[in-house]
Amino acid sequence: MDVIRWLFDATFSIGDQQLLWREVIGNAFGLASALGGMRRKVWAWPVGIVGNLLLFTVFLGSWFGETSRADMLGQAGRQVMFIAVSVYGWYRWRETRRRSADVRADGKVPADDGAAVHPRWASWPARLGLVAALVAGTLVLTPLFRALGSFEPVWADAWIFMGSLLATYGMAKGWVEFWLIWVAVDIVGVPLLLSAGYWATAAMYLFYGGFTLVGFFVWWRIQRREQETAIA
Repeated sequence: MDVIRWLFDATFSIGDQQLLWREVIGNAFGLASALGGMRRKVWAWPVGIVGNLLLFTVFLGSWFGETSRADMLGQAGRQVMFIAVSVYGWYRWRETRRRSADVRADGKVPADDGAAVHPRWASWPARLGLVAALVAGTLVLTPLFRALGSFEPVWADAWIFMGSLLATYGMAKGWVEFWLIWVAVDIVGVPLLLSAGYWATAAMYLFYGGFTLVGFFVWWRIQRREQETAIA
């Protein structure tokens, strides 16, 4: 039990900042999940869930004896949301891969690289729905998070929560646009997390900003290639 407690409380220093190892490790799992998502691998989902569990304990630090930083309810809540949506995405991608394997077994198409999703553009109604849900969800959640004592500016925490929900759902659906939602999340998330003292997560968000743009163009290129193959 003492070893578990030590691992839970372990920190290291960068300058005058004390960072929790579980914050760094949780974000590392998140990065691994993003890499798996870009490569369209099913294992991206369970790996991401491990990171979500770790980061939940980080953002509700007061629940676990950490009082040096403010609790961030939106950030903690989105970890719970991630787990729920990831279960859906995990199931959906596994089913896609299984169906592809069945088709290959029938000799109808050549074997692919084991990808579990085929990127496609969302329809215009779906795009408008994503934008409306992001704005409306932020407006609705802001007073709720403020009443619960979340870190100011609360609208930013609500924006990150809603954007994360929609991006994860878009990833499960295979929409290319989900990468751009992550960019919108990162733009707001970096300054918010820096102001709240979550340096490791802020640094990871900054890296994610560039990574998600790469992911967007990778999925766009895959979508075009698969579309051209289907037409041919």
